[in-house]
Amino acid sequence: MTPDVLLALARVAADAAAAAGPEEALWCVTHTLPALLGNPAAALRPNAFREDPPPLVGSACAVFLRTPSGAHHMIAAPVNFAPAQYHELVAIGLGHPGEVARHRRPLLLHDTALHHSFLKILQSFRAGSSMFSPLLWRGDYLGVLITANAARGSFGEGDLLAQQAFAGLAAACFVAQGGPAWLAGLDYAGLPERMVGT
Repeated sequence: MTPDVLLALARVAADAAAAAGPEEALWCVTHTLPALLGNPAAALRPNAFREDPPPLVGSACAVFLRTPSGAHHMIAAPVNFAPAQYHELVAIGLGHPGEVARHRRPLLLHDTALHHSFLKILQSFRAGSSMFSPLLWRGDYLGVLITANAARGSFGEGDLLAQQAFAGLAAACFVAQGGPAWLAGLDYAGLPERMVGT
């Protein structure tokens, strides 16, 4: 890991430990990763973006938390997601987050256009590159940390390794801040629901 990543990990660990609650602890992670991970030069390459013109916002991050029923992921601590997607319920098996829920292994998509199974869940822009790291606690699947960039080829193996470290930290801080009880106490009846991607 680079010195910048190590410094960020130390800062986020301290901030998340002092956060006011479980989602606030997750926000310490999700606010950090879009600017920290990825290659900014990827956006300068020809045909870098899947959308024309390129989106105004080029990176995003969120944690998709497994709901107590196990039927959905709930979008938590989103950065650069559409406001309507805050606490949106996403079918647990949908897209690559669903693949992580099934297999509990990280995924790196250098270029999402090369993956015919890629579904657009993020509504702010069409991701060109994305990473998925499971949040695990004592063998239990809590959810998945997702970082996306509009430019193809933004993320590499080093970025995924760094994200996995932040995912481990996020899982520990979420549990320490009472995350499972917080999830169990939420009213899911009025939350928006997404069963399909685009």
